[in-house]
Amino acid sequence: MSGKLYLLSTPIGNLDDMTFRAVKTLQEADLVAAEDTRRAMKLLNHFDIKVATTSFHMHNERGKTNSMLDKVESGQNVVVLSDAGTPAIADPGFFIVREAIAREIEPIVIPGVSALTFAAVSAGLPVDQFTFCGFLPVKKGKRQKVLEKMRDVGLTCFVFESPYKIAKLLEEIQTVCGPQTEIALVREATKIYEETIRGEVAELAEQFKERNWKGELVVAIDMKTAITPEVTEEELPKKRRRRNQ
Repeated sequence: MSGKLYLLSTPIGNLDDMTFRAVKTLQEADLVAAEDTRRAMKLLNHFDIKVATTSFHMHNERGKTNSMLDKVESGQNVVVLSDAGTPAIADPGFFIVREAIAREIEPIVIPGVSALTFAAVSAGLPVDQFTFCGFLPVKKGKRQKVLEKMRDVGLTCFVFESPYKIAKLLEEIQTVCGPQTEIALVREATKIYEETIRGEVAELAEQFKERNWKGELVVAIDMKTAITPEVTEEELPKKRRRRNQ
């Protein structure tokens, strides 16, 4: 008899956000595959759960996926955790889900807290439709292209950013989307210093230029308030300029 593969959401700051179903699933697990086993042990110890753990992160997930699925097929219950929030949402999880489906193992999702859904509610921007880009590319040119694409889509866009890069991101949003673009900065969600800061990107960039940010942030950008730069005749592609002549 085969076991089960679980993708389980964990609190992003406040352990009281853990669901009864999530605790019960961990209590019945044979193995917990965690992005960081030390953080997983803090969670398990808080709920007095004794279970074997193994590391499962972006650097080893491809190498360990098949062995974990072998355990499921042999009858074990395997639970995949990210550091905080929901696996596969800007965290490991997608690859093992895809491989499980290929092996006809139906993944069981234990829903819960996500920084994305928290920010979508907290931002106060239109979210009847929205886009999510996770962490933007490291290289400036690629980051700008993603922002331009999202600007042209015209929906509220959510991105994750580290406290060390947030000042640079605000500058880039101004450049690509215009200084009056409405944004919201959501940080320390569900924690003691939780806050959501809303306003125009230029205003917030200036106001918090020297701030020492702590904790990862979710940045919400209302692309409906963004301004698409006007293209001058000199910036048009050569072929198009010839057609206009």
